[in-house]
Amino acid sequence: MGLLKAALGALSGTFADQWKDFYTVPEGLRPTAALFSAVLRGTNAGRGSNTSASEDVITNGSVLVVPEGYALILMQDGAITGLVTVPGAYIWDSEAQDSSSVFVGDDRIGELVKTSWERFKFGGRPQSQQRAFFVSLKELPNNRFATASEIYWDDAYIGAQVGAHTRGSYTLTIADPILFVRNFVPAKYLQPGQVFDFTDLQNDASQQLFNEVLSSLAPAFARYSNDADKGGRITRIQQDSAGFSTSLAAEVERVYRWRSERGLEVTSTAIISMEYDDHSRELLRTVQRSDALTGSRGNANLQASVAAGLEAAGSVEGAAGIVGLGIASGSAGVDRLQQPAAASPVAAEPAAEDPTAELTRFKGMLDAGLIDQGDYDAVKRRVLGL
Repeated sequence: MGLLKAALGALSGTFADQWKDFYTVPEGLRPTAALFSAVLRGTNAGRGSNTSASEDVITNGSVLVVPEGYALILMQDGAITGLVTVPGAYIWDSEAQDSSSVFVGDDRIGELVKTSWERFKFGGRPQSQQRAFFVSLKELPNNRFATASEIYWDDAYIGAQVGAHTRGSYTLTIADPILFVRNFVPAKYLQPGQVFDFTDLQNDASQQLFNEVLSSLAPAFARYSNDADKGGRITRIQQDSAGFSTSLAAEVERVYRWRSERGLEVTSTAIISMEYDDHSRELLRTVQRSDALTGSRGNANLQASVAAGLEAAGSVEGAAGIVGLGIASGSAGVDRLQQPAAASPVAAEPAAEDPTAELTRFKGMLDAGLIDQGDYDAVKRRVLGL
């Protein structure tokens, strides 16, 4: 009882020549269609033996053609009685003893589906009348997301909590058709003529997925920016869609069990824009400027700054100004900057230094070995108010 292999391979003119009527996917489907009922193609020319008065019911002798990129599911009274994930043509025969209720080949989802089939397989003998549905195994695109307000996460690159608006899109893949149909698809879509589309605004199930993706964005950003393999750089996220897809997929699985309970996976993402809030933008600019002064560039900048300071101190305060910079007369270098013993009685009160410039200056000193890491960290905490 069940399905008999008639021919393997993709849907082609060969099948059309061999069978004048058969069930397959409908024409004109949107690329985001995930599940839909099989439709009858051709006119009954006597080569098939489906004598049912209802075109959506599969009976003995019905031919079902499974194209590339789709899985065929047979159902009776809400129970899955057959599954095909390998492209080809199959004949339904309720009496054949050498047929099988499920075909799972060595395709990319075969082993996954076997587990689900053993867990949920039909317990009784399927009757002659079955309904046929197709599930798309292709990437389902154009699932968009956009945050209505800032989302916040702890960012390892900036070293503080940051917030941003973001928008983008992601693609889904149905990795396990049985889990998807049994545990997620509403019953109204398991009827002839219905199409389950993830981008349908009237589809409450897809709206639930949208909300779950939004709630997973902040922890996905945190996971990405704190991943040592990514270098702790959230600024790279728009150029690393594959890396962020992995982070987002891990979060929706961790919290909402997309893969293990619904048979769904986030396949790829595209971050269209990230707009940091004012506080985060200022922090990002500060750290970027600090990073720009590391290495040889920082040493060159520090040397130029020291030279300029020596010139200014010599012209205004003479030797006392040079001593105030922490450089003793005749010495070739210093281990640490020294503060002046006493302020000049005629010197004006210095203006408050710009935080960004101050942090940049001390970063250069750290790179040049004039101060140690503890000194720099203390200045950074004071300047950033951490």
